[in-house]
Amino acid sequence: MKKILSLLMICAGVSISSLAYANDLANDTSDPLFLQGQEEIFTQSSITYWDHILRAGQSISYGMNERLAIGVDVHYQQDFNGKEDGFSAVDLGGVYRLSNAGDNSANIISDVLFGFKFGGSSQVRTPDYADSTYYVGLRFGRQWAGLTLAATVKSTWVFDDTRGVAFLDFSPEAYFRTAPDWRIGTGLTIRKATHKDPIDDTDFDQEWLHFKVVRQYGRTQYIGHADFEFESDDIQVGFQINILF
Repeated sequence: MKKILSLLMICAGVSISSLAYANDLANDTSDPLFLQGQEEIFTQSSITYWDHILRAGQSISYGMNERLAIGVDVHYQQDFNGKEDGFSAVDLGGVYRLSNAGDNSANIISDVLFGFKFGGSSQVRTPDYADSTYYVGLRFGRQWAGLTLAATVKSTWVFDDTRGVAFLDFSPEAYFRTAPDWRIGTGLTIRKATHKDPIDDTDFDQEWLHFKVVRQYGRTQYIGHADFEFESDDIQVGFQINILF
């Protein structure tokens, strides 16, 4: 844990001197506190590779009003070194804004995250692909002109006769607007699970370090990211396109 915190402090120290730029925050879809406005449509197309697995994903969400957005996402993965090919469970979820920056003296933004997943490939038994998965979370933080600091706490329950598990994620993030159309993001995901996989003894506990670079063109963003998991030494790399309609 100390190694992870030290790496985040280094990343923040390198970037803090350039916190002088801000585009329209309403279009900054990679900001960890982003929420689209009423009747806006937000899409995310992604591709990720790690440990002989290529995964592609698509999500779309709709702004019901200024505080509520609902959406759906699904992923497909190709395992080049095994048989875990197939579609993920379909995720139906939403975000509800509890408070905007102007609603309190501390200028804290807070959201409730909620949703459930159903379906998915019987060949791919991971939490992201499992049937009957429910989650709820809280994210909160503050935005400045050149910086957003945020954190998310999320609890997930996977209901499965054989591989049922519950886990808790804590994800702090720092997001820097380093130039008019460039952003840099760093963060952690710390996951604690109730138990290991009873079939193959896979440990669901994880500690991820995230890094991303974002280029903005109007209401479209191109994101490249790299992520490192400390328990398994896994490295994943990926690319994502965000579009706000």
